[in-house]
Amino acid sequence: MHTGESVLGEPDLSLIHALQLAPRASWTQLSAVLGSSPDTLARRWDHLTSGGWAWSSLIVARGGDSTLYAWVELECAAGTAEATATELTNDPYTLGVHQVTGEADLLLLVVSPDLHALDAYLAGRVRRLTGVLRSRTQVVTRLHNRPYRSRIEHLAPGQVRLLAEVTGGDRRPRPAGRPRTPLTDLDRELVAELAGDARRSAAELARQCGTSESTVRRRLDALMASGALHQHCLPAPRFSGRPVWALVTADVPPLEVSSTVSALTRLRSTLLITSVTGPHNLALAMWLRTVEELHEVTATLVRAAPTLRITGTQVALRTHKIGAQVLGPDGRRTHHIRPDVTI
Repeated sequence: MHTGESVLGEPDLSLIHALQLAPRASWTQLSAVLGSSPDTLARRWDHLTSGGWAWSSLIVARGGDSTLYAWVELECAAGTAEATATELTNDPYTLGVHQVTGEADLLLLVVSPDLHALDAYLAGRVRRLTGVLRSRTQVVTRLHNRPYRSRIEHLAPGQVRLLAEVTGGDRRPRPAGRPRTPLTDLDRELVAELAGDARRSAAELARQCGTSESTVRRRLDALMASGALHQHCLPAPRFSGRPVWALVTADVPPLEVSSTVSALTRLRSTLLITSVTGPHNLALAMWLRTVEELHEVTATLVRAAPTLRITGTQVALRTHKIGAQVLGPDGRRTHHIRPDVTI
């Protein structure tokens, strides 16, 4: 059963892939790789973003002890799941809101500074919503790879090499083992602005934030180099050729977790791999071409990691939010939610 198909043309997919590899490359640099004029590329990207077909965004990716993730399942009263999902998409704490199959009605990916803040959000906000009957939370004890880093792999290998050459690759130093400095007020404002459109120019950001272009460039370079921020580019899933979101839960012996995760990260279908608390110790999120592909993927997971035991699968009937981006009933992006940059 196909739940959607790509309505994005070859030039659109090539442009999105290029921006996944080099998020802030200039139109002139991209022109050398994609064979279209800078003006044509700029117009095409404007068409994609204004129509909600694709977006470039920026999220805090601080990791370590400074960010806590959790999967939250909600059971809702009859007829209230969609309204509850719509309500929760407006919260900066939700990075994913999905209406799913199975015992739960909604599945959330929640981010918070710590356990205390997570409890306050769930008790003071989520469980008080009139449509919510019950909830179950599984804290992510380890994030094995970052959300929203999947690529559509559309460019030819030669184009990928050329893009690295014309942009200089990623030569920013990434200090190892050095503690990250706290975000400044300007940093928080920049992140909030770039969450909706991460390709906004330094000049535009400077005007918005009341500072100089050189200061904006310096702060962005420092933040990206430190790993505190992650910029990503995505097509709207319903039109990308992989419209089906699924979560697979699994058990693996504790001593086999490291080797299992290494094997799973090599599979293209796996989007996000998390170790979690609760009745199983792994939860894997992915985008699939069809619902039927889920059977093939779970078989592939077990072949790649024979000690893995699949404990459950859930498929999204509708995705309301990805990262900071809100999706409408037709699957296109409608707007974004300003993130809580204190996280």
